[in-house]
Amino acid sequence: MDQIAKTGFAVDQSAFKMSMRQLAGAVSVITVGEHDERTGFTATSVSSLSADVPSVIVSVNRTSSSWPVLEKYRRFCVNVLAADQQHVAQSFAGFDGQRGVDRYTGGSWYHLATGTPALRDALTVLDCELDAVMNHHSHAILIGRVCAIDTREDMEPLLYWRGGYRRLSNGIATTS
Repeated sequence: MDQIAKTGFAVDQSAFKMSMRQLAGAVSVITVGEHDERTGFTATSVSSLSADVPSVIVSVNRTSSSWPVLEKYRRFCVNVLAADQQHVAQSFAGFDGQRGVDRYTGGSWYHLATGTPALRDALTVLDCELDAVMNHHSHAILIGRVCAIDTREDMEPLLYWRGGYRRLSNGIATTS
């Protein structure tokens, strides 16, 4: 049964997308896979879930090339980007046409507990094992149990708001 039948209300998809652009969010790159199967995507849909058993929520479109790699390896790394890492966000969002392992060009990478690539100099890195997946329409909601953390406190975050990258200190960042 679709959403309209359940509620009796139809929400215009483009109006919904425009309303969601009002949410300012930290920009993260989600990395998955190993060796030649490394890939990943840019996300602003990352949230903490629990501190009792440290865990996070990430959503991913199941048509993404990262989805089958996530299913195979069942681990991922949330790399919260610093203000000077916009080029990494653009690469993992596919702005420059790079796909798969080529998205890792332009960043310095290392590994934490799970072996998933972690971005050196990210604001924070959360290395996660996939605990649960909930499919909802076009997306999968991932619950990741945090296995390792690396934090850098000397930088500001890269933000995304109203369709553009932003910084806390100086408004809109340039898009190259």
